[in-house]
Amino acid sequence: MSKDYYSNPLVGRYAGEQMSRLFSAQKRLETWRALWIALADEERKLGLPITEKQVKELEKYATDINFDVAEKYEREVRHDVMAHVKAYGDQAKSAAGIIHLGATSCYVTDNADLVIYRDALRLISDHLVDVMKALSVFANKYRKMPTLGFTHLQPAQLTTVGKRASLWLQDLQLDFENVQFAIKQIRFRGIKGTTGTQASFMELFKGDQKKIKKLDHALAKRFGFSESYPVGGQTYPRKVDADVLHPLVTLALSACKMTNDIRYLQSIGEIEEPFGKKQIGSSAMAYKRNPMRCERTASLSRLILSLATSPQLIASTQFLERTLDDSANRRISIPEAFLAADAVLAILKNVCSGLVVYPKVIAKRVNDNLPFMATEAIIMEAVARGKSRQDVHEAIRCNSMETVKQVRSGGANDLIQRLGSDPAIGISEKEIRAILDPMRFTGRAADQVSDYLKEVIGPMLRRYRRCFPAEEAQVKY
Repeated sequence: MSKDYYSNPLVGRYAGEQMSRLFSAQKRLETWRALWIALADEERKLGLPITEKQVKELEKYATDINFDVAEKYEREVRHDVMAHVKAYGDQAKSAAGIIHLGATSCYVTDNADLVIYRDALRLISDHLVDVMKALSVFANKYRKMPTLGFTHLQPAQLTTVGKRASLWLQDLQLDFENVQFAIKQIRFRGIKGTTGTQASFMELFKGDQKKIKKLDHALAKRFGFSESYPVGGQTYPRKVDADVLHPLVTLALSACKMTNDIRYLQSIGEIEEPFGKKQIGSSAMAYKRNPMRCERTASLSRLILSLATSPQLIASTQFLERTLDDSANRRISIPEAFLAADAVLAILKNVCSGLVVYPKVIAKRVNDNLPFMATEAIIMEAVARGKSRQDVHEAIRCNSMETVKQVRSGGANDLIQRLGSDPAIGISEKEIRAILDPMRFTGRAADQVSDYLKEVIGPMLRRYRRCFPAEEAQVKY
């Protein structure tokens, strides 16, 4: 593409090659031609006057798309499908008269889109698994490392670095399940005709409904679908597009939340996204180590959320059997949502595979806050020694408020010394310090991570390659 024209950065800068090819004009037209070949071949098998030679000639030009010829025809006829019917017929001359026999435009446009969306979701699924694998390794490695937990963005009880990562991982697991559901829900549009009544096929097969049903089923099976939508107007139900993008929306939510967490943790020096040896963080501030990968992920995630509203608006405003105000929008919004999701997953894989943890910074923040978090355990110990729970609570509250005032004035956190010398508590400073083992305050965090990886994520990842056997994933059209 010339630098004089706008080039979509989703293709040139962000999305991967596989997803970009999947939504290319070449792939779309190859799928159209595959649909025309399949239609002619199955009609031939059912007794229509189509020869095997004609089908073979169609197959000869299945991937040799003469775009220039089609573009010339489209300028004349103002109809993209008919332009390609004519261009295909110019190549496969003996079959020119039987291309698109009985079909309406949506036979190729809608069925091709459904095939591409299904394959795109499978690609998203593959990439999600890669991210989950990388994040699983990270969560397992740091499952025991205590870190400061936060609620309301305020220091709360301790958790572990790995436990926090397991929260991100569980979000992605739910997204994975949404993707699998969406894949299973997609059906073939099949042969429904101009308004969905199959009237043209009733003419072709002289009212033989069994042959029409057989043709519909054979075409669906040929493209890897177990069934077609049972009824329809001219198109498949446009709400399907909203369903297709739903798992991309939930992925965007997960990615944005996860990368926001990482950006915050990087700002306080605990965890950092990968930073290249020669990477420049700022053109002005040479010392900067900006979380640009996570920021890019958040940016693209917001794009997905905005794009996903288009199919919802389209589905809610389609009149009767079909209007054409969906076409231009769908050509842009759905491919771009998939391209953005593909880019998000590529970045997440890079981030999760290279997260840097700074244990000393984490430990210092834990130790600075641990005296406050240990107060409940101190109350329990004091009561076990015969003290009044309410008296100890009040003594700790007063000492804590004084300590907070001192810390916020720039002083040291001397809460342990204060508590150890307070007779209302009755526990020495040495004994209190013995209580201050961070692992004591992380609960079951480490075991929760181990259980989750062993019982949920591990089996899911092992099963995944069996979801779509190789022969199904590479459907021969």
